[in-house]
Amino acid sequence: MSRVLLCVGDPNGVGPELAVAAAAALDGDPELAPVLVADRHVVAGWAELAGLRVREVARPVRALPGVLDLLPVDALPSGSWCPGQVSGDAGAATVAYVQTAMAAVQAGFGRAVVACPHSETAVNAAGLRFDGYPGLLADLAGVPRERVFLMLVGGGLRVVHATLHEGLADALRRLTPELITSACLAAADYLRGVGIGAPRIAVCGINPHAGEHGLFGEEDERITRPAVAALRAGGVDADGPLGADLLFAPGRRDEFHAHLAMYHDQGHVPVKALAGRRASAVSLGAGLVFCSVGHGAAFDIAGAGRADPSAVLDAIRLVGARIPAVVP
Repeated sequence: MSRVLLCVGDPNGVGPELAVAAAAALDGDPELAPVLVADRHVVAGWAELAGLRVREVARPVRALPGVLDLLPVDALPSGSWCPGQVSGDAGAATVAYVQTAMAAVQAGFGRAVVACPHSETAVNAAGLRFDGYPGLLADLAGVPRERVFLMLVGGGLRVVHATLHEGLADALRRLTPELITSACLAAADYLRGVGIGAPRIAVCGINPHAGEHGLFGEEDERITRPAVAALRAGGVDADGPLGADLLFAPGRRDEFHAHLAMYHDQGHVPVKALAGRRASAVSLGAGLVFCSVGHGAAFDIAGAGRADPSAVLDAIRLVGARIPAVVP
């Protein structure tokens, strides 16, 4: 009865309707039907429209047809529930939902957490330091932020990011052989957890053509090449550094189980070009299975009933039946 916990993300965005739509699509599925994590008043109306009865739960229960199971959170005042509006109250609720879900998984309530889209602006408006779910998970789990990484999955690709939501100049300053090694090891652990016994990981260069042996910058000679050497010496089948244009090219990209990108756009662009809004974002290194969607909170259509739950369903299916809740 250990199930996926589905946080609704920003309650003023499309997350609540996406979560309920996903629950309706998986209604009664004993493996994948999720338990929603939200304020009751945020999802009750959507559940009624979907023909689902809300059942509040405080312990693992079996999924029943026609029932939407809810792990209730008292986080968002009813007067602050305003679909389409960016607010600090909604941002604080987003974090409360994740905190509740993480605690539940650690207590054995569920085996994985999936989160609907958040708003970085809203969470920061609540006075909380937030640049995406990986950093938040690190803070909540009590591990250094530089040990939790995002892997974007979609379009036949798995791309782990050594750096993520920060200015490019800051990201380049933060890149070290140790950071790249940690990101690659986190990716290898995940891949082994989903049944890939000998994962092969491509490491993108920082500079065009991975610096062409110093012709286009010395960063790859100083940072990425030593990291790959250390990984190979430690038994990880890492290849590179090579230019991202080569590694993501048709044919070549299929040679690897995952790619390691140095910064946000280097990894996001190929996945989103191939997968669009269907990308899933897996956080690695926080000690539990956590996946979110690769698109935003879509405040412009929040409350209109037009949001497509496909990405949420993809995320649930990606983590729901594959790996244990708590990972080493």
